[in-house]
Amino acid sequence: MTTAVDPMGLARDERADLADLLATLTPAQWNAPTLCSQWRVRDVVAHMFSYEDLDWGRLVGRFLAHGVLPDRVNNASVAGYAGYRTDDLLTLVKDHLQPRGLTAGFGGRIALTDGLIHHQDIRRPLGLTRAIPTDRMRCTLGFARTAPTIGAKKRIRGLTLTATDLDWTTGTGPAVEGPAEALLMALAGRHGITDELSGPGRPILADRIRT
Repeated sequence: MTTAVDPMGLARDERADLADLLATLTPAQWNAPTLCSQWRVRDVVAHMFSYEDLDWGRLVGRFLAHGVLPDRVNNASVAGYAGYRTDDLLTLVKDHLQPRGLTAGFGGRIALTDGLIHHQDIRRPLGLTRAIPTDRMRCTLGFARTAPTIGAKKRIRGLTLTATDLDWTTGTGPAVEGPAEALLMALAGRHGITDELSGPGRPILADRIRT
């Protein structure tokens, strides 16, 4: 008997795990670089929750105000939290364990996918590994490959991606294989990840991420 997936519950669990991690970080770690170019840990946290209370109308307004350029909109949103102390940011996370607004879209899959990827954006440069629960990883991989906010479709077009540590595969064409977490971060376009993957399709994926 197959257990029904609850993406909203998985998103809450992921945010709770993130809150637990953030509570252990030193001031230096809060200001450490992440896999998100030019963003520190505190900036990534601010970004994750900067869309939480927006509806579609306010989102459109924010984009129009900043030239309809995602990077500019994201940076402006993060700048709005510049005055927050780390304790304030931690409180923000704890007060938003339950996804709301735009992040609750697709049954919570937006919050889960965004949360898991950004959680790893923080952990990887800090050298803080973890065992990601399989149900969260499988649900996130399934959504991330087509999610409009990830832009993975063009990166993995004509490739077969296969996880070596759980039962998941997608696509057709030259194979790219590796741990599920590394595949997810490559799907998200993170640099320096494809060295952890293998297969004849790996150079193709690496080149697409670079360009």
